[in-house]
Amino acid sequence: MKKTHIILFIFIAFSLGASAQQYNQAIGIRGGYSSGFEYRVYTDDINSYKLLLSTRGRGLQLTGLKEFHQYGFFGFTEQLDFFFGLGLHAGYERWDVYHYSRDIRWREPRTALIAGLDGLCGVEYTFYEFPVSLGFEVKPFFDVWGQQAFNVRLFDFAFTLKYLF
Repeated sequence: MKKTHIILFIFIAFSLGASAQQYNQAIGIRGGYSSGFEYRVYTDDINSYKLLLSTRGRGLQLTGLKEFHQYGFFGFTEQLDFFFGLGLHAGYERWDVYHYSRDIRWREPRTALIAGLDGLCGVEYTFYEFPVSLGFEVKPFFDVWGQQAFNVRLFDFAFTLKYLF
């Protein structure tokens, strides 16, 4: 029991002391139309790469994005970061096709590969006290290939929560 308390104390102490360091990676969750898990790698102060494994409808997509960050964009704090980026997604989607014939109705499940282009724009607040950030972003996407060819969704809004390390 005492070992558990010591390990917990060390973890909390390092978490609180980590606010003075520069973070190189982040892992988190995204809640929106495309919800899932994300992993971000910072290459320098203004550039990063993000991988997003998300669900949309009844499918699964992997999205890769190149991001550009602008700290101090709003002028009143350095903790609020404006970012934008571009990327690609690929995966699969599922849907049902319903058939009707006289008094009989049946459904036929279908699956198709999906691929397309993504944009990204958002703001993120990084807490100095804890290695955590909260964000709000919009990720418009354009499906080039899928159930509907040339499907455009401009408003894929989401909230994010990330642990920085």
